[in-house]
Amino acid sequence: MESPETIEIAVVGAHLSGMPLNYQLTELGATLVVSTMTSPRYRLYALPFTSPPKPGLKRVTVGGVAIAVEVWALPAPMLAAFMLQVEAPLAIGSVELNSGQWVRGFVCEPWGLEDAEDVSGYGGWRGYMASREG
Repeated sequence: MESPETIEIAVVGAHLSGMPLNYQLTELGATLVVSTMTSPRYRLYALPFTSPPKPGLKRVTVGGVAIAVEVWALPAPMLAAFMLQVEAPLAIGSVELNSGQWVRGFVCEPWGLEDAEDVSGYGGWRGYMASREG
């Protein structure tokens, strides 16, 4: 639960547990709160030309699905250090969870979705990445 000492951040891709950028959270003292889903109002896109591969999360009014996310509790004093590591077109915005709770989390600026592949059908980034391995 978010408190004055922590900020909850929903991550959807390369910052998930076991993924290549998770260390950016753990090195700043973040702890995993819960693995959950967004509300069914999102689409997930594989962003072209990102290394490591990253997704972009977009809130939609029609045709959305629930996307797997992890919510991490980041010590509040570390928020600026974390945000300095977030590269465009990704940004920290607001994400609605399937519980109805809103938390801060990764979103994508619209220009970053040009030429991006819609991977929402995989239910989350892990599912999409697993499909690329086989």
